[in-house]
Amino acid sequence: MYLSRIRLNPTRIKTRQLLGSPQITHALVEGSRPPGAVDGDGRVLWRIDANGPDIELYVSSPWRPDFTGVVEQAGWPTAATWDTREYGAFLASLQAGQRWSFRVTANPTRVVSRGEGLRGKVVPHRTASHQIEWFGARAGGWGFDIASNSLGEAELVLVGRGSRAFPRRSGQLTDDGEGRPRGSRVAITQVTLIGALKVVDPDALRTALISGMGRARGYGCGLMTLAPPR
Repeated sequence: MYLSRIRLNPTRIKTRQLLGSPQITHALVEGSRPPGAVDGDGRVLWRIDANGPDIELYVSSPWRPDFTGVVEQAGWPTAATWDTREYGAFLASLQAGQRWSFRVTANPTRVVSRGEGLRGKVVPHRTASHQIEWFGARAGGWGFDIASNSLGEAELVLVGRGSRAFPRRSGQLTDDGEGRPRGSRVAITQVTLIGALKVVDPDALRTALISGMGRARGYGCGLMTLAPPR
């Protein structure tokens, strides 16, 4: 596995397209796959972090990518604007009891029953409180607990939330990231959360980091990145 960070140029037209269309971003990320690259454990995940003029694209992939095309279209071609690191050694170093700061963009949803014999309908959580509860309730299954600060308060903050809807482009993203076919229009709710976690089950956390968290993983959701605690 590899983890990459690409700095995007906010003045480029392609950067504005990436910010507006998960489908364009997905296609550009897939275009970084070198010839002959073979999928292994995990899957391709990506996330765009935008903080004013600072825009960064994070990508986790089972093969070493080549982002020359992304840089030429949306980056800073005259500068070293992407970093790729081998992810396996870090993943292997995860141990129970470790504390990490994290950032993740996710798609909080729930399944509503449509009656006996009918498949449940997936609907988004729309309020901030339900979105935070959704994430906290699933943390254990992803191998960690939300850490607490010196006052006993959970270190979990929702720093961004919104919804977007867009038409599907022909030939792109024929499912919702979970293998289920979708119609001609896609609608997703996204939240970005930051906080601190304590590792409980390293194997489960490793799986979540390379396979993604929640739904809409083909649309820029599900990628968590870790950093040393602040």
